[in-house]
Amino acid sequence: MPLQFHRPVENIEIWSASSDGFSFVISFGSPTGPGFHGRTGYLASWRPLYRNDGAIKISGSPFR
Repeated sequence: MPLQFHRPVENIEIWSASSDGFSFVISFGSPTGPGFHGRTGYLASWRPLYRNDGAIKISGSPFR
């Protein structure tokens, strides 16, 4: 089943989806503009929906 991401908060670059018992989130940051401020880049994470486990996170930047 393909993931269908949605934007849970308007004007902030956060996208989330869930499928097959997992939750996925992608967020974007930049020094200016709406949303998270800081270095330009992204943070992607996923975790099981029905267990109390921590999320697995991947971060990066298109400029590194």
